[in-house]
Amino acid sequence: MALSWAASWHRRFSVYWRLARLDRPVGTLLLLWPTLAALWIAAEGVPPLGVLAAFVAGTFLARSTGCVVNDIADRHVDGGVRRTRNRPLATGEASVREALWLAVAFALAAALVLLTLHPLTWLLAAAGAAITILYPFLKRWTHFPQAALGLAFSWGIPMAFAAVTGGVPTVAWLFVAASAVWIVGYDTLYAMTDRDDDVRVGIKSTAIAFGRWDRVAVGLLQLATLALLAILGSVLGMHHAYYLGLAVIGGLFAYQQWLVRKRQAAACFRAFGNNVWVGFALFAATGADYALA
Repeated sequence: MALSWAASWHRRFSVYWRLARLDRPVGTLLLLWPTLAALWIAAEGVPPLGVLAAFVAGTFLARSTGCVVNDIADRHVDGGVRRTRNRPLATGEASVREALWLAVAFALAAALVLLTLHPLTWLLAAAGAAITILYPFLKRWTHFPQAALGLAFSWGIPMAFAAVTGGVPTVAWLFVAASAVWIVGYDTLYAMTDRDDDVRVGIKSTAIAFGRWDRVAVGLLQLATLALLAILGSVLGMHHAYYLGLAVIGGLFAYQQWLVRKRQAAACFRAFGNNVWVGFALFAATGADYALA
């Protein structure tokens, strides 16, 4: 009886783990790296360890909350998309009620983390939560939901400045712009993976809007990202380490373009995942620049 109970709870835990996408850390890392870079910029070096720990924990909690909310919104269409048809809400392994309770639990945990930070971060977090909730529904209304995702995944940047400095300077919003443009680019690669299925089930995306110009559009977004990051570096007075990082990022963008040259779904998904290294290069270059200054 005890073994049966333990096995049952293990199965439920596995379902919740997948529902929160904790088995797929790519999204968390994509959210984490620019947030950490923002903390380093705001602190002009290593940030206070308590703030750093809060943002690492908060990133995991916020991303998991967003994933559950997204799956609740998409529960009726995920089954029609090959890549998402095995998600717990699409298969019926989890109920909407369970998903709502899980989202509330993660959101409350994130709120507890927020209480350790500057009050301005609370207001920013509320705005970020609204964007996160809105994002999955935009996929029904517009071909550019990636713009909302760009803001949602960049929202840790102004929060990082608020936590460290108590304000959000203009340079923070410049960083948000660079990050958001980058995110629209890599989420277009992500959407290229599902384009045929999305058309069939009625989901809109930039990959569909750009059509045969998708690679060109992604390339222009990548060039714009590099330009904005270069301007950011100039404003901040960055040195060689930062710009070496931008050169690495340029090489990674070129590699992604090579990967998607035939627009094969697996290659597009691989190119999307490669952006984890773009984010890491940005963070590493930022941290190195301050360490060597």
